[in-house]
This record gives sequence, C-alpha cells and structure tokens, in this order.
Amino acid sequence: MDPDPQDPTPDETAARAGRCAIFGRPNVGKSTFLNHVLGQKLVIATARPGTTRSAVLGVYLREEPPTQIAFVDSPGVARPRTPLHKVLVEQAQQALTDTDVVLWMSEAPKPLEKKGGKTELRTDVHPTDREIVRYLEGVKAPVVLALNKVDRIQDKRLLLPILESYQAMLEEAGVELAGMVPISARKGTQVATLLDLIRERLPEGLLYEDPDFVTDRPQRFFVAELIREAVIRATRKEVPYGAAVYVESFDEKGRVVKIHATIVVEKPSHKGIVIGARGARIKQIGIEARKAIEEHIGRRAHLELWVKVIEGWTSDPHRVKKLATDAEG
Repeated sequence: MDPDPQDPTPDETAARAGRCAIFGRPNVGKSTFLNHVLGQKLVIATARPGTTRSAVLGVYLREEPPTQIAFVDSPGVARPRTPLHKVLVEQAQQALTDTDVVLWMSEAPKPLEKKGGKTELRTDVHPTDREIVRYLEGVKAPVVLALNKVDRIQDKRLLLPILESYQAMLEEAGVELAGMVPISARKGTQVATLLDLIRERLPEGLLYEDPDFVTDRPQRFFVAELIREAVIRATRKEVPYGAAVYVESFDEKGRVVKIHATIVVEKPSHKGIVIGARGARIKQIGIEARKAIEEHIGRRAHLELWVKVIEGWTSDPHRVKKLATDAEG
C-alpha cells in the first residue's frame, strides 16, 4: 500500500544518507568520536590541542535501517593567531559548507572540588564556544549539540543547566538547534542516541554504492598522520605544534611496504629533540609509527625517517597549506 500523502510521519525504515560536519573547539573529542563510530582508528587523537589539521572524511554505515553518514572531522576552531591557526580555521569552515547536519561538539567542564567536599560545575557556555558560534550563524544546516566527556560527572542532573546555557546561546544567534545529547565518546555512552538524532535529519536515499567505502584520503595521508602522532607523543610540548610530516615515497610492491618520510620542524633545537641522544628518540618514534602503520594498512612495513628543519614554516601560509594539511612536502 502506498503511503498516505497527507501523513506527515516520516518513514523510519527508509534509507537515509548525508554529510555531517563535526565542528568544535580543540581537544573536545571530535576525532575520538569519529574513531569510535567507525570502529577503527581513522584519525589520530592525542591530548595535545591542535592535533587534527585537515578535514577528514569517514563514512559510517548501518544496515538496519539503511544509513550512511559521511562524517567530516575538522580541526579545532579557536581565535586564529598565526598563519597555521588561520589555515586550520579555514579547514573547519570548509567542512561546514554543503553539509546536511552540523555536529557541534563541546565538553562537560571538569568538576571543581570546594571546601567541605562539595562539587561544583561551571554552568555557563565555554568562552571559546561563545566566540566560535558566529561560524554557525550563516550555516543553513540544522545543528546537533553533543556535550562530550560526561563520564567526568557522576550526577548527570548537573548537566541540565549547562545544556540550557548552550540552547539559549544558539537560539540567540538564530541557529537551528535540532537536539542536544550528552555523550562520552571514549566510553560510547549515548553515541547510538546521537547517531539516531543525526539520521533523522538526513535526506532519503544513499550516497555511495560501495559498502566498503570509508574515506577519500589516500594511504599516504594516513601514514604521514600516524608518524606525526608518534612525534607528538614522544616529544616535548613545544615541538608538536611546529612539527609536520610528509611521505617521500610509498612503495607497495613486494611483501613489505617501503616508506620513506620526512619529519619537518621549524627550529634546529627541535631537530635535536626529535632525534634524541644518539638517535634514541627518532628510533622510538619509528618503532611506534611502524607498528601503527602496519595495523592501519594490514601489511608489514619498512619505515625510514629523516628530520628536516624549515625555519619558521608555521608562519609561511604557502608552506602551512602544503605541510600542515596536504602532507605533500
């Protein structure tokens, strides 16, 4: 029987697909969320702000009901202070164009212990979120707010005034709010509810015929990112911000994939930090990166690394574009 044209109830079993931009300030868990949803490590995630530098596509598939969500993970947005910051903000803004839904991710505040053992929470909007909401004002797509890291808070009733503060701010900015979901991307709490809410806002139909399609980025890009992740984890605070990686060669012939890559830093002192005493740190970076690469590509790999100084590259817009977002060198 054909559906009644007068019936406004949507078909909950219909195939739905569309794009969803993941947007938010640095270090709120956007990449952790995407990796959890995909069930695999597609994008690198560390505790350092600014880890994500490029908009990365990751497609979530579900058979019942048929669903395809093309998530676009974007760099964290903050006030641009350098050419590198500016490029990252541009990457995030680009992710907001031509999207069906915006997933704006923030995080629950850390509880503050007061005298007497009483726990208090900030219930107002995070100052950086107040600044970046302007990027959503011109977006026509509905916005779903995810408040991440709620596993920090035992009494979930304390989240209500925080959510109300965000709702009031978005309404004042004229942004269409499609819903709010408190989640823990690390533990998977309420992630299924969030996916259902996003699905409801997607158009009917499917985007991709290939059920195995996950991303449009080449292997070289993810290899460079995995090496950069190893650099971030192994080096001091000042090095990760000025470090980039590009793949010189990626030879898949034979049983072992041969990879030659260059780690770029912007100061001679940083080169010494990356290499370490008698080459100990660069050796450890190579071991950790190779292991992650082999897990990603499902094959054995031989990895050779070099370190190169390009002084002040983070202040050169042309070099930032190539080194920070394209991994081309």
